[in-house]
Amino acid sequence: MSTTERPSNRVGGQGSNEESVVEQEISPDDVFHLLQSQRRRAAIRYLSDTDGPVEMRDLAEQVAAWENDTTVQALTSEERQRAYIPLYQSHLPKLDEEGVINYNKNRGIVEKTPLATQLERYLSVGDVPEIDSDSNEHRWDTYYLCVSSLGSFLLIGAAFHLPLFTFIPSIAVVVCMLAAFWLVSVVHSLSV
Repeated sequence: MSTTERPSNRVGGQGSNEESVVEQEISPDDVFHLLQSQRRRAAIRYLSDTDGPVEMRDLAEQVAAWENDTTVQALTSEERQRAYIPLYQSHLPKLDEEGVINYNKNRGIVEKTPLATQLERYLSVGDVPEIDSDSNEHRWDTYYLCVSSLGSFLLIGAAFHLPLFTFIPSIAVVVCMLAAFWLVSVVHSLSV
């Protein structure tokens, strides 16, 4: 790993004794290499919201929940295993080897190091979705699709003078559709 050294105290990687080491800055190439995996990004994102050591099992369950767009409670055993095994065997050891985390594989404990904060700034807010089972998230694409479909139906009916549409002036259809799009757009922008 290409690094620039700065004095600091950090606990060494897996199973090592506490010692005075040099804190490192991660080179841009190493940042991109470490963050190329979605699971490593998710692990860092999870650790960014924690203070102190966490159990590897908890980290793996949250990563699995994010990957499957569900909650930890709703995960199946298979979904847990699909995330747990690669994290255990590959991703967490890689982050530990690079000094981003301290990973005690035998005890199943993971703790971020100061280098983790250098990676956190590269993670976008939307990189890993937040799953909240209590949220009532609106599907705005569905609202826009409904308004567009209704507008198309009304416009076709008025254009071809279909029964019932002969009583509606074309300008009324246009005004109603513009009003519907404005309403959905304003509500959408206020809710974000």
